[in-house]
Amino acid sequence: MTQLWHLTKANMAKEYIELKRYYPNTITMIVQFYFVFLAMLLGLYAIGDPQQVDTNVQYVIVNYVIWFFMLTIMQNLGFVVLVEAQRGTLEQLFMSPLGMWKVLLARIVSNVLIYGVIVFVLLILSMLTAGEWLILRIDIALPIFMVTTLSMIGVGFLLAGLAIIIKQIQSVLNVLQFILMGLAFVPLSVAPYLVFAPFSKGIDMVRQVMIHGYTWGDFTALDYTALLLNSVFYLVFGIFIYLRSEKNCYGKGTFESILNLNVTE
Repeated sequence: MTQLWHLTKANMAKEYIELKRYYPNTITMIVQFYFVFLAMLLGLYAIGDPQQVDTNVQYVIVNYVIWFFMLTIMQNLGFVVLVEAQRGTLEQLFMSPLGMWKVLLARIVSNVLIYGVIVFVLLILSMLTAGEWLILRIDIALPIFMVTTLSMIGVGFLLAGLAIIIKQIQSVLNVLQFILMGLAFVPLSVAPYLVFAPFSKGIDMVRQVMIHGYTWGDFTALDYTALLLNSVFYLVFGIFIYLRSEKNCYGKGTFESILNLNVTE
């Protein structure tokens, strides 16, 4: 456990250094998503129902911030295998005594912490821009969101497994952003079957807290059960698929082709 903690701290330092060193890219990423929010906001004021505009703006703020967080976390883990291979450091990661999956786990935990700060800044900036303030019950929203993050980690491992098997997954990740947008923006009241999709239940509960002021007592035992089962299932499923992909790669002798990935492939 101590080794995993040190590994997480090392990955956090690495991620922070890269964000700081390549700050033009970091600033561009933040500005890009901020302008996406401005476009959504403009669309609401232009064609939305004036009587519902305040509530709709609040929905957009919550959904867009969560969408940004999900997209950055899961895409980062999906790209890890490819990026490390291109840098020539993937072999060293696979030789780690902790195992590659724990290296990836430490990487995604560090990303969750660092990008969590960026997302909070974007949340405050979005509320200032829109002039609409959400109910910031951190004591309720944060624990629910952290449990929801487990399913995001599982999907991230699933993408890392795909990267090992099919090598190039850029197109998959491009499609993923639209799938994530649907899961983040469509409420369960409109599509109840999405309760079986990853992280949809948690996102819906966070919306209820931050927009309607829900407390712990406003949710039912079924809500908490669905949240926990969904998060744990996708976490375990994602790690299982990754480990199977890694084992399959070794079994078929295709590991060398991953190490030899390059930018032009």
